[in-house]
Amino acid sequence: MRYIGLVPPRNDDWSTRHSVLAMARRTAALVNALTDDSTGTETVVAVLREHGELDPIDLTGDGVTEMRGVAPRLHAVFAADHLDLAAARLNRLLSESAGPLRLTAHGGRTPWHPHLDSDDDAPWGEWFLASSCLALTVLIWDRQRPPGGVCASPSCRNVYLTQGSGPARRYCSRRCATRERVAAHRRSHA
Repeated sequence: MRYIGLVPPRNDDWSTRHSVLAMARRTAALVNALTDDSTGTETVVAVLREHGELDPIDLTGDGVTEMRGVAPRLHAVFAADHLDLAAARLNRLLSESAGPLRLTAHGGRTPWHPHLDSDDDAPWGEWFLASSCLALTVLIWDRQRPPGGVCASPSCRNVYLTQGSGPARRYCSRRCATRERVAAHRRSHA
């Protein structure tokens, strides 16, 4: 988690914005944004802000390129259709790219929290991969199931998080589910 120029937040505010689930949501949102090659720096910065990163965010085109290179690797974790495959893909990412687990408070600007990147000022791609792997690892550990999936709509390949119990989720959003239901209805009545 990158913190540049932070004003020390209240602990409860920080933990809400930076919970494991919040970090996993940020991962899914960034993977979806970065999968589109036309997504620019401004859009990625907006996603980071939406998911709790505070200004100033010093992301450049090179940083977006690094992050774009990571997105397909994380997409593969979401695409795993069973727990063992998700864990194996995540383990491969961890072994290839994560640094040793360390605690940081970003020079006293935040509460202590874990990182797997090499440094508080690690390159954006390294930070994105390491922080995402950490969040997805904890979700798999806690829930004992894959962290999410890939939208079943042929026109959408967005990833999503699996939350709660209940029937298996197939679509990233109600919009995609409705679009596919309407299309199936039209096909059956054609």
